[in-house]
Amino acid sequence: MHKFAFRFILKSISYNILANSSINLLHVVLMLTTFFFSIDSEVSQSESLASAFLDAHRVAFQQSCLLLKVHPHSSKDSHLCIDIYDEVGIGGAASGVSGGLLHPYSPKVKVLWRGEDCWNECLRLLSVAERALEARVPDSISQDSSFFCMDEPIVCRRGILRTMMTEKNAEIMKENARTCIENCNLELLDKDAAQNLVPRLHVPLNAAVYMPQALSIRPTHYLQALFAACKNQADELCVSFSKKVEVNLYKESIDTLCELAGKYNAVIICLGAKVDMLPEFSGKLPLRTCRGVVAQLNLSAHSRDEYGCNSPSILSDAWLSFQGPRTVLMGSTWDWSSKNYSSSVCEDESSMALQELLPKASAVYPSIREWTFIRARAGLRAMPPLTNFGSLPILGCVNDAVKPKNKCMYWLFGGLGSRGLLYHAFLGKLLARAVVSDDEMVLPPELTSWKQMKVWKYNL
Repeated sequence: MHKFAFRFILKSISYNILANSSINLLHVVLMLTTFFFSIDSEVSQSESLASAFLDAHRVAFQQSCLLLKVHPHSSKDSHLCIDIYDEVGIGGAASGVSGGLLHPYSPKVKVLWRGEDCWNECLRLLSVAERALEARVPDSISQDSSFFCMDEPIVCRRGILRTMMTEKNAEIMKENARTCIENCNLELLDKDAAQNLVPRLHVPLNAAVYMPQALSIRPTHYLQALFAACKNQADELCVSFSKKVEVNLYKESIDTLCELAGKYNAVIICLGAKVDMLPEFSGKLPLRTCRGVVAQLNLSAHSRDEYGCNSPSILSDAWLSFQGPRTVLMGSTWDWSSKNYSSSVCEDESSMALQELLPKASAVYPSIREWTFIRARAGLRAMPPLTNFGSLPILGCVNDAVKPKNKCMYWLFGGLGSRGLLYHAFLGKLLARAVVSDDEMVLPPELTSWKQMKVWKYNL
């Protein structure tokens, strides 16, 4: 049997047996869904296998086969295997800590790099995840109770409201709001209109920007639903193409890329902030770490002043991501250069986070002081470098960092920072195309310009 396999490294390496990983799993699930769902997820069973392989951009299975160098006339025993290594499980690390606010705009409501492409790809993957949730079967409950017992929806379609707090920023935001993405509109509101959406909202400059189509995502639900969708699609592809297709999740660790030599055709490294712990990349990547604490608050049981079901989440110096009428996530702190990978937050760190976040949040929504602190969680971000193109994630082939050389191709996908939810789907598709063609030049130069930095060039 010919076994073709990718390994997605989603587990951070530790030199201490007590250390744990903290990884942004959005990257992982993105890769799987890119391979399985890119462009079009339907293939006519009357099509020949050869024509399916020739069109790399029609469906993700063709992408996978080209990526794995499967010849159109390969043996019926050809085997496609995708192995995911993640010690804490799907949604168990930093991505599960995210507030889940999804929109394609900067803090000054300027469209981000490739914002429309990123936004549309996110919407596509959200649809995939929602269909997987709807298609769940009772037998699945015993297999993954953490996912299938969740009753809340993956997406809260309540919109997002950003207030204007300084005169200077207000003028910039008003100008930027003139340009927006067609399916994620921006609306300039005065104080009355804003308070109609969020009663008792503080609007000091009589102006706010409303994003009615922006979304609030429950990250853990989303990730686990995408993983379920990948498993389902693998089963469907087995039937459609009479090929064995596997998607495996292992809660194990990898200490060095040398362990993988000769075992896989491609290795895609999505380690987030812990990528520096791989010996092959230690001290070589232009990434900065930043720990963020997110607090959960609930409305007191005796209070009847519930948050409106149709009222938007709020962005300001601190954000408020409302999960329901009586639950909100408040974030986030920015602890630069932290090396604390744990999602657990001690009492002192929780107290410090509340002291920092509550004044910022209450400056916009004073009623938040009536809510009660429940718990805090944290994640360690891998922040991208500042380049001539701005602060963008880092992608590319990293074979030069792996010694001794071997036939396997190694690809890096990192530095998504606090915008992983927006960037993950589109960038995953770009990387998949690069791997399919064995050509890093397929990637936009903005994403590979980091390779010209001294920290990379002079440490190889």
